[in-house]
Amino acid sequence: MAHSIRQRLADAALSRLLRQGPAANDYVLTTARTPMRDGVVLVGDHFAPVTARPRGTVLIRTPYGRGFPASALNGRLFAARGYHVIIQSVRGTFGSGGRFRPMAQEAEDGLDTVAWLREQPWFDGRLATLGASYLGWAQWALLQDPPPELRTAVVYVGPHDFREAVFGTGAFTVGDFLGWSDMIARQEDGGLLRRLLNGASAERRLRPALAGVPLPDAADPVLRGRAPWYREWLSHPDGDDPWWLPYRAGDALTSVSTPVLIISGWQDLFLEQSLQQYDTLSARGVDVGLTVGPWTHLQLGLQGAMTLARESLAWLDQHMASAPAARKSPVRVFRTGERRWHELASWPPPAAPAVFQLHADRTLTLAASPAPTPPESSGLASTPADPAPTPPDPSGLATTPAEPPQPASASRPSEGTVRFRYDPADPTPTVGGRTLTGSMGVKDNRKLEARSDVLTFTTDPLPTAVDVIGSPVLDLALAVDPAHADVFVRLCDVDRRGRSRNFADRMLRLDPAIPAGQVQNLSLMLDPCFHRLAAGHRLRLQISGGSFPRFARNLGTPGDPAEAHDLKPQEHTVHCADSRLTIPVAAT
Repeated sequence: MAHSIRQRLADAALSRLLRQGPAANDYVLTTARTPMRDGVVLVGDHFAPVTARPRGTVLIRTPYGRGFPASALNGRLFAARGYHVIIQSVRGTFGSGGRFRPMAQEAEDGLDTVAWLREQPWFDGRLATLGASYLGWAQWALLQDPPPELRTAVVYVGPHDFREAVFGTGAFTVGDFLGWSDMIARQEDGGLLRRLLNGASAERRLRPALAGVPLPDAADPVLRGRAPWYREWLSHPDGDDPWWLPYRAGDALTSVSTPVLIISGWQDLFLEQSLQQYDTLSARGVDVGLTVGPWTHLQLGLQGAMTLARESLAWLDQHMASAPAARKSPVRVFRTGERRWHELASWPPPAAPAVFQLHADRTLTLAASPAPTPPESSGLASTPADPAPTPPDPSGLATTPAEPPQPASASRPSEGTVRFRYDPADPTPTVGGRTLTGSMGVKDNRKLEARSDVLTFTTDPLPTAVDVIGSPVLDLALAVDPAHADVFVRLCDVDRRGRSRNFADRMLRLDPAIPAGQVQNLSLMLDPCFHRLAAGHRLRLQISGGSFPRFARNLGTPGDPAEAHDLKPQEHTVHCADSRLTIPVAAT
């Protein structure tokens, strides 16, 4: 049916909000019923443009329903500018038949949907796919065998390897994927108000499921059998297990040859996979655009909505309707700390390494020769900007007097080691970071850093601005007892007022086959970042034994996540003399 005057006014208001031009045409909305090869029928909404010159078809496959915001931001916005849009509910959701099996079902159903499109009289052979998060996964699943009609794909914050997302650190990403499973299990309960109430009460409702062990047993009273996949994921921790094959769509990165636009955020859950997608496609010569903003996963659809609308429509117009290219360069990234967009020819741009030494007095200084020395333009001087109140160390960067007090339980022996104790009964909490639920994004870490189970190492105030561009690496000499333990490391930007804000981190579950107490030489690659440390700010490194509930606690005892239940504290010893932090600094 044709949309009403009221809907026209709402569409016009949305266009103004997103700073888009007026609608080019009217559109009609009908129901699309698409049969799969096994007889299951999937339900979708077809937004059909009323125009003699349509621009092709945009396919969006989602488990989250077809109403607002997808209907407005994707369906109506694109249809009013000449595109046929199919927003389809994936198997087992919102009226579509069959049983929902997250991620594992989308490759065949996507291909069957394209086969159905070929039979429609309005389909002109030009196909684009589009969508965020799970909708991005659905695209990569389809693109393992790219349809010949595909002209382009637009992927927002979408993973291509789900196993890597849930177990890539070795520890299960429990907070995000328990929260997501609970949301999916309840998303069709009642109307909008009921769904809003369920979302508002999620943190309280999930608390006992997160705190209990074993993890799947603790979650049973909350999930009530409505998310059977949660126990299945936890029961398959081995990355080599063939059970995960349907959850891995990395072959799409070597199969697709049509243009792809990738949009992500520096604090997005799937940032690393988005950058891997760009890197692999770019290396193959595929026409690929990359945009990375300052967003978390959920902020992308809010703060990033204007950017998404503008860049997506321009990309579709170029590759579906032969419009002139709108992008000035392949890569467009937002530099945090500076709060400004930059156009780049590629990612990452050239950088020089700056190497910092960890010290048992909890300072972080430029490493002495023969470590590489960054150019002067990096802002990392060999002497401090102000006289040091204590004797300078060999690097020339002095201990800063504004350091937070040392935790009482931390020891600093003369041989250059620092120790801390991680207790799974009182786990080190998550504060911000690349999460989907709970505390997310950039936060003030001072309260976290005051805990006795968090070590910090901090530089003096920087004499000039320093641009960190790429992935920092921490070479960490660490011994743990017992052998079952994790390490979580983070970089923070400490401003003149002492606020400590995170911009990159890394979690790793250690190999329990290495004997307890033996020094392990770890190389931890932290999050990719594009961040300016302003003059007068300090760089801070955190080291702790976990980040809960972002990642499942290491219980300190043997056992798979689906079965382990005994808790034992873990002692960590950092050997400072053999530990260094290398940050990539903008070369010019």
